[in-house]
Amino acid sequence: MPSSHSRSAARRALAAVAAAIFGLSLLLAPSTAHAAPAGLPDPEVEREVARDLRIPWGVAFLPSGDALVSERDTAQVLRVSPSGTVDVVGTVPGVAPGGQGGLMGLALSPDFATDRYVYAFLTSATDNRIVRMEYRFGRLGPPEVIFFGIERGPGHNGGGIAFGPDGMLYAGTGDAGQPAIAQDPDNPAGKILRMTPDGEPAPGNPDPSSVIYTIGHRNVQGLGWDSRNRFWVSEFGQDTWDELNLVRAGGNYGWPEVEGAAGDPRFIDPLWQRSPAEATPSGLAIVDDVIYIAGLRGQRLWRIPINRHGVGAGEDFFVGEYGRLRTVVPAPGGGLWLTTSNHDQLGTPRPGDDRILHIGL
Repeated sequence: MPSSHSRSAARRALAAVAAAIFGLSLLLAPSTAHAAPAGLPDPEVEREVARDLRIPWGVAFLPSGDALVSERDTAQVLRVSPSGTVDVVGTVPGVAPGGQGGLMGLALSPDFATDRYVYAFLTSATDNRIVRMEYRFGRLGPPEVIFFGIERGPGHNGGGIAFGPDGMLYAGTGDAGQPAIAQDPDNPAGKILRMTPDGEPAPGNPDPSSVIYTIGHRNVQGLGWDSRNRFWVSEFGQDTWDELNLVRAGGNYGWPEVEGAAGDPRFIDPLWQRSPAEATPSGLAIVDDVIYIAGLRGQRLWRIPINRHGVGAGEDFFVGEYGRLRTVVPAPGGGLWLTTSNHDQLGTPRPGDDRILHIGL
């Protein structure tokens, strides 16, 4: 099999010829052959951090450099060191895994040094909800529900959470398999939510009485901010286009009326899109204004540079080498942590799955 370096060189050459002939932007081109951002080396797997995990989903780094990692179906939270030591620090009660639901995103409080709060997005027997737990002396305390009532379903449960530069908690939710509710301005499913650390509507929200920040989403799991504090999310499409969206407060992103860029003034178009076979994007990380997206069905890591026009052409890495890729996060010492998701219902586990990989950039 050709190396990722040789594949990347071929893509760069092909993209350069295409640009010279056509002089067109590759922003939304459907081809997988693209020019790499100038000066960036290819991502490489430097080492395997941990193995034999069960659908690792959320990853939140502690001040020590260790990470808390959630397992979707076991409801366990693991502490994983950069050297590969894995310890169970708690099993979250009230998680009812099933389909694509379970224990999903994790985030540390902006005031973790003093309040010791770890936030989690989880599926219960009746809904999706957000809880927080104290983490002290290497153990998680009981969960406190701060927001509940998000529709649950066998799929499209969202699950990504992150604290933004403004100190507010953002959450991506899915339509729970009921597309119409993504356009319901009073239903938190199929939305991006913005709330205070206590679960109340955040100051400056489009509706001061609501946590709903944007509407019209099918399934949002990856969230991140660039150097200008602009907010980006990855979103699962249905049959045609998966999306990378730049988020604007109060925006309507079109689902289920449109999928991908439609040029309809009622909706905000994505800045980058790919077919589900190439993407099915879950986790998203931003390092030095370059976006990295982990692909489940696409079984690859996408690299998409942010530029003055929005984003540049994407390039893919590790295609099919590690199976389904779920979560990607910046690592404190540099590079990325990337998790596989081969034990989920659509995956084919390999010896050692699931695993966490350290990616050098």
